[in-house]
Amino acid sequence: QIVDRVFSETLFKSHPDLLEVWTNLPPHPLQEKEPLGDRLWIPKFELLQKLTKFEESIGVEFTHIRLLARAFTDRSVGYTNLTLGSNQRLEFLGDTVLQLIASEYLYKYFPEHHEGHLSLLRSSLVNNRTQAVVCDDLGMANYALYNNPKAELKTKDRADLLEAFIGALYVDKGLEYCEVFCQVTLFPRLQDFIMNQDWNDPKSKLQQCCLTLRTMDGGEPDIPVYKVIECKGPTNTRVYTVAVYFRGTRLASAVGHSIQQAEMNAAKKALEISHDLFPQLDHQKRVIAKSMKKQRNPKKRRRSSSTSTTSNSTNTFQPTRPKSPSSYSRNRFRAKSPSRSKDTSNSS
Repeated sequence: QIVDRVFSETLFKSHPDLLEVWTNLPPHPLQEKEPLGDRLWIPKFELLQKLTKFEESIGVEFTHIRLLARAFTDRSVGYTNLTLGSNQRLEFLGDTVLQLIASEYLYKYFPEHHEGHLSLLRSSLVNNRTQAVVCDDLGMANYALYNNPKAELKTKDRADLLEAFIGALYVDKGLEYCEVFCQVTLFPRLQDFIMNQDWNDPKSKLQQCCLTLRTMDGGEPDIPVYKVIECKGPTNTRVYTVAVYFRGTRLASAVGHSIQQAEMNAAKKALEISHDLFPQLDHQKRVIAKSMKKQRNPKKRRRSSSTSTTSNSTNTFQPTRPKSPSSYSRNRFRAKSPSRSKDTSNSS
């Protein structure tokens, strides 16, 4: 509010009409039509009834459930009276909210890292691959609406769904709910990202490994080469098989619904099975694991003689990936939702 007031007075002090617009933004059109909520429409629309199951699975009840319906509506569906549009604007908003929450989290909990490291960590949290995994964990694709239903959503489509959902959650519930959502579904994965250096996609990582094996003769460095070796199926459901080669030797092959996806899968497989060729990968993991162990040990010693508050902060600094991401995400988000926390404190 303070920042908002400073900006408004600085930018629009001499323009009262613009100042009024800035300080009193109108609600979302769906909220404007039903100021007290639109859940009264649930019995009349099968889609809204279906979405209540998704709400139950994550433990959040939207005041305006039509916002949730819009978050899952692709632009191919077009304008409908139920959603008043597609999820593109919510996706834009959700992307910004996610960037803000991830940036604040990393800034607070990694005080010794410079901005370059923080950017790498943030990219591992908010990239399309990570968002697609969270989308799958929560089963969001089951609720997505397309004019022509797709057999399998691409990584980008699933990431867009998650961003649109975060945008709808922000509009309906506010920033605090979005922060809890990220604390449960995204931040616990960070330790694995650090161990596996997931800020680089598999193709970039494989190329970096190959460049470390360059010769000293000053010639052009050897890089991995990808070749499509098979293509099956009709145009709309085509499956490609791509092999990756290094210095004339095939490292691995993999399939995908696009050439790019098949190349990524082939690179990932090559990294997994070529430990003899790239020993630096295991060395890097050992170094990172040793460094993280050193960071944990002092905290363990302090924790034995400190309060539970210190224990909680240690867990925040060292998030761990759940064994079952899907159940973890849903149950923990239900348990940690701000309204439930308040209810618990009131009852106590």
